[in-house]
Amino acid sequence: MEQLTLAQILDAGLDDWRKLARALHARYLTGDFVTGLRFVTAVTEAAEAANHHPDVTLTYPAVDLALLSHDVGRLTQRDVDLARRISEIAAAQGIAADPAGPALVELALDSADIRPQSRFWSALLTGSADNVDPDEGDVIDPTGQVPLLWFQRTDAHETPRQRFHLDLWVPHDVAEERIAAAVAAGGAVVDDTERPSFVVLADPEGNRVCVCTCLDRG
Repeated sequence: MEQLTLAQILDAGLDDWRKLARALHARYLTGDFVTGLRFVTAVTEAAEAANHHPDVTLTYPAVDLALLSHDVGRLTQRDVDLARRISEIAAAQGIAADPAGPALVELALDSADIRPQSRFWSALLTGSADNVDPDEGDVIDPTGQVPLLWFQRTDAHETPRQRFHLDLWVPHDVAEERIAAAVAAGGAVVDDTERPSFVVLADPEGNRVCVCTCLDRG
């Protein structure tokens, strides 16, 4: 399956959906558990018909979905097609989307020697040292219980410094609002040279976080 470009995804007219790190994400405001379950049941039927299945989280007020062609590790036309079908189901059931709602947290760790680090953290976080992306060394929990951990290559160093930081992925059209809210709450912009791809913020004690979007990522 051919990987879709970001331009193709943004031009697909998926008003309910936003691309975060890898997948398409959507949140639907079902309002109660029974409505949510009815919606998920209809989505299940559509997914079975398409032989393509989203990740689904059903909570009392909302249903969160993520779409990615897991067999090829990227977004393809079948993700766009199923996203469009799910939006149709939501509209038919009178369920509103919350496009600003999706968010995704990833962990980033500076490392001079990624492979030993990745096996350690994979064993600790997932129970197996083998849940490591063979190309990038990312630790990916197949159960989705812990955030993805990726490694930022750095030179070896002995001086104490911050080694971990959070990556917060948000919809590209709400990133500036989220950054402004964090600054108003006492944070500071440390580096915005890569905006809109990411902006580095610091909390009042200097701990850093990257606010990431899908834009301008080559």
